Amino acid sequence: MVQTERCKRPLDLEMPEGNESLDVDCSPSILLNFALALQHVLVLSSLCALVVCTLIQEVERDTIVAYVLLHSGISTLLQSWIGSRLPLIQAPSLDFLIPAMALLSAQSGSAVSCRGQCVEPQEPMVPANPIRELKGMAVVAGMVQLAVGSTGLGGVALGRSGPLVLAPLLCILGFSIYKEAALLCSDHWGLAILAVVLLVVLSQHLHSFLHLSVLSSCRRLSVLLSVMVTWVVCAALLHWGHVHLNSVTQIISINTNTTFFQNQNSPQPIHKLIFRNASLPWLDFPLPASALPLLSGRSVAAGLAGGLSASMSSPAVYVLSARLLKAPVPPAHACNRGLCVDGLGSVFAGLMGAPVGLCSSASNACVIGLSQSGSRSTVQLAGILLLILGLSPQLAQTLCSVPLAIHGAVLSVTYALAVATGITYFQHADVDSGRNIFNIGFTMFMSLALPHWFRLHSGFIQTGVGSVDIFLQSLLTLPVLLVGVLAFLLEHTVSGTLPERGLVQHEGTKKIQSLADQQQGYTHSPDPVYDPPAPVMKVLNLTGFRTVLFCACRTHTVEEVLVTEPEMSSLLPDKDTGVCSG
Repeated sequence: MVQTERCKRPLDLEMPEGNESLDVDCSPSILLNFALALQHVLVLSSLCALVVCTLIQEVERDTIVAYVLLHSGISTLLQSWIGSRLPLIQAPSLDFLIPAMALLSAQSGSAVSCRGQCVEPQEPMVPANPIRELKGMAVVAGMVQLAVGSTGLGGVALGRSGPLVLAPLLCILGFSIYKEAALLCSDHWGLAILAVVLLVVLSQHLHSFLHLSVLSSCRRLSVLLSVMVTWVVCAALLHWGHVHLNSVTQIISINTNTTFFQNQNSPQPIHKLIFRNASLPWLDFPLPASALPLLSGRSVAAGLAGGLSASMSSPAVYVLSARLLKAPVPPAHACNRGLCVDGLGSVFAGLMGAPVGLCSSASNACVIGLSQSGSRSTVQLAGILLLILGLSPQLAQTLCSVPLAIHGAVLSVTYALAVATGITYFQHADVDSGRNIFNIGFTMFMSLALPHWFRLHSGFIQTGVGSVDIFLQSLLTLPVLLVGVLAFLLEHTVSGTLPERGLVQHEGTKKIQSLADQQQGYTHSPDPVYDPPAPVMKVLNLTGFRTVLFCACRTHTVEEVLVTEPEMSSLLPDKDTGVCSG
């Protein structure tokens, strides 16, 4: 047994490579930790480029991005301290983008929710209060997330989700963004391919040819190095006039013959990468007094759909992160605390000026697999960097200046890991079972087919009530929500044996557990990983919290420890020693 540098958990040298767990309490060196944190910030900027830059006009974009970065930093620090305690970054996602586009579509009378796949009217009307309604949507979505977490529904659902629920959920979580990633890559396919090739070579191939210590750092910083190299190449080509970059609205305009916001002065092509707008302040703190959220019927409907989808995707990201960390699946109390922090972050972001809600970023969780680093201190340092960027719109516009093709490449590679992680869960169930073949095929096919059709026919739902139309349109175009609901219902309504479903019943407690955890050699006492600090535990264990809100976020006082198969095998006598029983 050896003790790694600055790690609390000893590593077993006899453990096969690839089965070592990544210690969240292990802190890398200062310079490496800073680089890993900056890598997380760049990955987050890709989601901001997709979500925020799609919804917000050019003139307000840099300021709104700064607000989103600020609230992402605050929520990230809270998530790592009192939430799920996993090394996760809080960011906007498709769970909020799709309902927001449906909301803007209803405001302008255009089919924005089709995401570039349908014909729109020639003269859409300018919405009256788009930003205020988007803020109201974020507040409502946060309240839904908070309700799901505080009542314990999230933890209960996750505890009853076996491999045949988690596998389709993670696969569709990765597949859900492929159209948007391709849209960003279409800004310049040459730069996108360069970034993807660098990512693959640095993270997968380089260490196989040369065994040098510096190459280990290159592998852990594969995303950061790929983005920086491609960014430099792009800057040189832009300076020489060989490339012409576009904004998100321009790319969508090319695909749909219109933009979400019709301005008299359409955005011009980008000719300068860094510090394009010198009028932005260097220091600015968002205040809620300028424009409070507007809770209209449409914003409430969009917020309900977004909150339900985020409450489905965030636990999936918890499972994804735990799988990449080779840690146990989060217990119910950790999942509930994480959803509560997500909800508080979304509500606070909407009240303070951000037009989108926040949830755990799947893209940043997949970076754990690429960098093989899951330190909690890295994520906390990233949260501090996000706070600094969020308080300075002048610095925040630097992230907005990253070419969209690079953002598309980062999202393509990182979300591919979510798909692959979901596929690994199929090995724990009977994939030859007719029951499982139907459940898997039906859930994944319908969760991709239904959103595609309803985007193409966005005017199909016409109940006569605008808010109901937005709610139904949003629900039917959210693939993660659809696959989660379908997989959970089929898993618990179609009969099947426990081994067939990838489950096992403990003989002593009669408790049904996932076979995935048992085969990985996990114990069912994950408190050291997921328990919040002692002061937070004391607050959650107060008498008032036992009967009112947040009671579902407490750790159970008694945890059953299950000795798994790999631990039992280590207790058997070694054959080489010649020791015999009896």
